[in-house]
This record gives sequence, C-alpha cells and structure tokens, in this order.
Amino acid sequence: MPNTVSPPFVPYRIRVAVPAHVYDCFDYQISAEDYEQAKVGARVAVPFGSRNLIGVVMQKLTPDTPENPKFKLKPIQALLDDDAILDNKVLTLLTWAAQYYQFPIGEVMQSALPTLLRQGKPYDLLAHMWRLLDQHAEDKIKRSEKQQLAYKILKLHPAGTSENILNLAGIETATLKALEKKGICEAYLEQKDFSPQALSLAQMPLTANPDQKHAIQQVLKSLSSYHAYLLDGLTGSGKTEVYLQIMYEVLKQGKQVLVLVPEIGLTPQTISRFQSRFHCHIALLHSGLTDAKRLQAWQSAQMGKASIILGTRSAIYTPLHNLGLIILDEEHDLSFKQQEGFRYHARDVALYRAHLENCPIILGSATPSMESYALADQGKLTRLELNERAGTALLPKLHILDLKVGRKQHGFSQFLLDEMHRRLARKEQVLIFLNRRGYAPVLICESCAWQAKCPHCDANFTLHTQPYQHLHCHHCGTIHRMPDHCPQCHHTELKPIGMGTAKVEESLKELFPEFEVIRVDRDSTSRVGSWQKIYDRIQKSEPIILLGTQMLAKGHHFPYVSLVAILDIDSGLLSVDFRAPERTAQLIVQVAGRAGRGEKKGDVYLQTLRPEHPLLHTLVDGDYRQFARQTLKERQQALFPPYRYAALIRCESKSQEQNQQYLTEHAQQLRQISELNIDIWGPIPAPMERKAGRYQAHMVLFSQDRARLHYYLRAWWQNMLQHKPASMKLSLDIDPQELS
Repeated sequence: MPNTVSPPFVPYRIRVAVPAHVYDCFDYQISAEDYEQAKVGARVAVPFGSRNLIGVVMQKLTPDTPENPKFKLKPIQALLDDDAILDNKVLTLLTWAAQYYQFPIGEVMQSALPTLLRQGKPYDLLAHMWRLLDQHAEDKIKRSEKQQLAYKILKLHPAGTSENILNLAGIETATLKALEKKGICEAYLEQKDFSPQALSLAQMPLTANPDQKHAIQQVLKSLSSYHAYLLDGLTGSGKTEVYLQIMYEVLKQGKQVLVLVPEIGLTPQTISRFQSRFHCHIALLHSGLTDAKRLQAWQSAQMGKASIILGTRSAIYTPLHNLGLIILDEEHDLSFKQQEGFRYHARDVALYRAHLENCPIILGSATPSMESYALADQGKLTRLELNERAGTALLPKLHILDLKVGRKQHGFSQFLLDEMHRRLARKEQVLIFLNRRGYAPVLICESCAWQAKCPHCDANFTLHTQPYQHLHCHHCGTIHRMPDHCPQCHHTELKPIGMGTAKVEESLKELFPEFEVIRVDRDSTSRVGSWQKIYDRIQKSEPIILLGTQMLAKGHHFPYVSLVAILDIDSGLLSVDFRAPERTAQLIVQVAGRAGRGEKKGDVYLQTLRPEHPLLHTLVDGDYRQFARQTLKERQQALFPPYRYAALIRCESKSQEQNQQYLTEHAQQLRQISELNIDIWGPIPAPMERKAGRYQAHMVLFSQDRARLHYYLRAWWQNMLQHKPASMKLSLDIDPQELS
C-alpha cells in the first residue's frame, strides 16, 4: 500500500482589532463552525496577554494567508454577535480614521460602540423583559432581602424593564425566577419594531427668503450624490430653517439624516425644533444619556427606525441603515475636535463619511473656520451665503467701551450699567458674557503678595464659593480647603482678585436687586435637566439678566435679549497662539449674535483696556467675513494652517530635561529621513510647563504636502513609541487646534 502524506493542519483564522494601545490587528484561531458563523464587523471575546478583551472581527483569513511566525495563535473565547454590528462603510471609515490620526485601530473601533457593547453585553440587551404581576406582595418575600430589593426596583418600572438592566442594578436572574415561581412577576420578550415611522409634517415650513431659497435649491440638486456645502449665514439668518426644508426632502425618500451639534446643551433646543416640524422617530446620542438609553438610540439608528439622528461628535461613527444627509451645525466649534486619546476632528471625519456614503453634507456657521473658508476657495466646498436676518430682525450694533475712562462699579462701566437699567425697565433681557467660571481666578495675601498656586501645575487656584468656599485647580482638578491665613506670613487678610461668573453674579444681584440673575456655566448646569429648565425660563418675555460662559454663545435663540455685554475680551487678544484671533473673533460674533433676534433692536458692548486693537475695529466697522479674508491672507504669508499641514507631539515626564533630550534626538532623526521636507519647531516647554505634577514639552511639525507629512510620520512615530522610557507619555495630534 503506498504511503500517503496528510496535508498540514491549517486552523481557521480571523483577524481582530483589540482595544489595546497597539497599532496592529491580531490573528486568532477559530473552529470551522464558528468560522462559518463569524461576520466581519461583529464582536468577539478574545484572550490578550493576561486579559480577556472584546474585539471586532476585521477579516476572515483564507487558508493560504501566511501566518505570522512571531506569534503563537490563540483560540477565540466566543462569538458575541450573530450579525455584523458595524457595517462595511463604518469599518472603512474607522480604518481610515485610525490611519489618518495614527491611533491604534482597536481603540478606534471601540469608540464607535456604546459602552454596554464594549463591555461584551448582548446586543439584544433590551429585549428580555420583566414586569410585576402582584403590586402587593410584600408579605410573600419577607425572608429574602434580595427578593425585596428586586421587588422594589420592579415596582419603579410598572411598564417593565429589561433583565440585563436589572442585572446591572445588582439583581440576579435567579432572584427574578424565584419571584416568578411565586407569581409576583413574569418574564416576557419585548417585540422590537425597527420599521421607520411614516413621515408627516407637524408644522408647515416658514417662507424662505431669497438667500434661503437659493441655498435650499442648490443642495436639493445633489441629494443622491456626494457634495459638500458651507452654509455661511449671519447669526439669526435662518440656517435651521434651511436645514429643515432640505431634511424634509431627504426624509420623504425614506433616508436618514445625521445632525451633529457641538455640545449637549444645544440638543434640547434642536430636538424641539425637529419635533415641532416632523412626526418621526428622533434618536439622541450624547454622553449625558444612561448606557441603556444610548444603546437603545444607537440600535434604532443602526436598524433604520430613527429617521433623524442628533448627536455630539462621536455620533459620526454610528452605523446607519440608509444615510441620506449629514449636517454639522456650528462647524467652527472647538468641541468637534477630540482633545484627548483618539484626537479626531468630527468635521473632517464627517466629510469623509459623506464621501463614502455618496450623500451631501452641510457645514453651517455664522463664523466658519479658516479651514472651511480655504476649502471653499479651493472649490472643495460650495459656499452658500445667508446675508440677512430672518423675518424683521436686524443685526446688532457693536460698541467698544474703554475701561480706562469713566466711572466703574464692580468691574462694569457706568455707561453699561445705565444701559442695562434702561433695557430691563423696558422688560427686555440682558446677557453678560464672561468666559471664566468660579468666584475669582487669584487669591492673594495683602501683606506679602503670596498667591494660592496649585502645587501640581504652573497655575493659580481658582476660588469657588459654592457649594462651600474652596480652592480648585481647573487644570488637574485638585481641590483644597480655603486657608484662613497666609501660609507664608500668617496674615489673615486674603483677598480674591479678578472676576469669575460666581463673583459677577454676586455683584449683579447687588446692583440689580429687583431683577432675577440666572448664571449659566458648568457649575450651575451640572444636574440633569437643569439647562432645559433655564432655557425654558429664558424663552418667557420677562426682564432677566443672563450671565454665563461659552455655553451661552453656541447657537441659542434668545428672542428677548436686546443687550449683550462681553466683560473680558482682552485675554483673547494677548495669546501667542496663532489661532487666538480667530477664536476671539468667533466668540465675539457668536455672543453678539444672541442680541436682537426678536423684534427688539440689539446692541453689543465690548469692555476692553485695548480699545484701539485692530481686531475689534475690523469687527465693529466691518464684519466677520472681512476679518476672515484678512486672517487668511496673513496665514498664507506666514505659512500657517490651512496653508500648511501640522502635527503636534506632546511629551510628558517627571523631568523637562528628559523631555527635551528625547524630543531633540528624534527631531534629528526625522530631519534626516525626511530630507528636510518637514519643518520642525521645537522642542519647547508647553505653554503650561508643569501640569498634574509632570512636565510638558511640545514639538510641532509642518509640511505643505499632507501625504508626505503622514508618510514620514508613520514609521518615525512608531519608533518613538517603541523606544520611549516607561515613565514618559507621548501623544500625536494630527491637525491640532490648540497648542496648550
């Protein structure tokens, strides 16, 4: 009998993106049966080192795919999904984002999943339900504390709640089954209905003015193909009405609309506008939701039940059943740029997603970013202008108030106080803007000039008076009790210097005791629903004084505000960051845009010690577009973004010398391999050199060729990470928006 040679055993393999800070995917063994069932885009439980992780299947490998001899393949632990939960287009988008922002692919994949799915919870988390049958069963469960707890929680959910939500609350399934045997509760399966609602209008559209009509018609021409638009509309010019009329045509086709807003604070206002116009399912996606509600909204978007998906920046990665339009409102806003970890910019990712989905995208703003203006100049965005306010409203008039002359009270010019009195007496509303929360930014000893500084950062403590007097570092989060004497000379007279919103609130209540003062900042709106209550209060035609930080500047409609005052604009005029003038101009125009949106004429007062500053006069005598043209010309001459591409290396360690030495060595390597095609600035200490007890240094890379910059960065950055000391932290920020 002839000898026969058995073919070599080739295990079935899949390639998995695991949520670890490594840049590659990893291969795992899988049984033949599981290989058939596995879907690209589904989750899988895998061993990784000493940990068990939840990864995403990226590829099913064929037997002829060569193995990596460096690694011994481990078998997977379990397939978690019967079907892909991330579709091919979203996988392509996430893979592109990982490559472009040079961030580990597994961690990028995780950013697209709701928390419960990242934790390995079942996709049908919300389907297995429990409800009470007996509302008076206390006597039947006296001996079991577990059953009593389960009974109390079920009583809070008369319509029923999911088994997995109960498990997350600490209620075991065995306890629920014990109650079921006693006839106290029952299990049932919730019927999932992911069919979209029939679309109907709840409210008729407003009559569009000529500019709005032109913008609507232009976008409607390209509903079935990719086209990017910049909706450049003055504050109060009716950008939302343009969105709504275009959305209606998209929704009529049975397609979904993804709307991104910069912050959670804008979602109540935006969703109320959508709900008042359309009868359809709207899914909300933002960090203020519970894990269960976020998963529910994510599923309704993925399955196509939600016609409108409204969310903050991470919603750009949501899988959608039939995407027909993307809208990015307030596109200039810095909140669209993730500043930690995976540092993507939702605007740029949205443009790429629209290209993949072959659908139009609208970037809207009254103060577009310089990047968007440059893209419009290059023909990559079609610019649509709205040049007049909607209805009869007029643009507010800007006035400069020189703080060096005239009387002042509590930091307010007397002229401004008199104007505020006049508006409030006419039952109009006043908005005071100060971009500094807390009571005072400095606490100083009147005897020896000691200042309360954070022991971990190169920064002063901010004095807070609520809910009690304490010192708080806004950079590292350190909190200290308020000292009763100076630690240096033991003098007991410690004086707060400067103004935060809490101190201005105190002053306004003293100056205007007969009027309500409403403070809007992160401290006053931390409770769930607090911002919505404040917003509802502002919509009433009653004289009030609004005081707040940037939360008040972002696209809100306040119809009864006729006077806006910006108290401390000078800090933005003094920054060394080349983007500071742009940010300051945007802030002034956006805050100013809250005035005069109704029937009342609006006025805006800029309090400053630098009344001659050219930026202020450009905005007062011209407009934001004139400022933008001038700024772009200056950027082009200086070869700053958007006329060069940038990458920022942040280095953090226990020693500035270590930072400087490490970055200098690697800068020299990059100069050699890039053949001087990359301009390297630094390394230099960061603007805040010491933060949270560690030293920070920066190095900025510039190139006029984006592809070349990324090409040289890729291998060099991997080498930097591999050889860095264990105690050092490095991060790479592609297209940085801040140099801090």
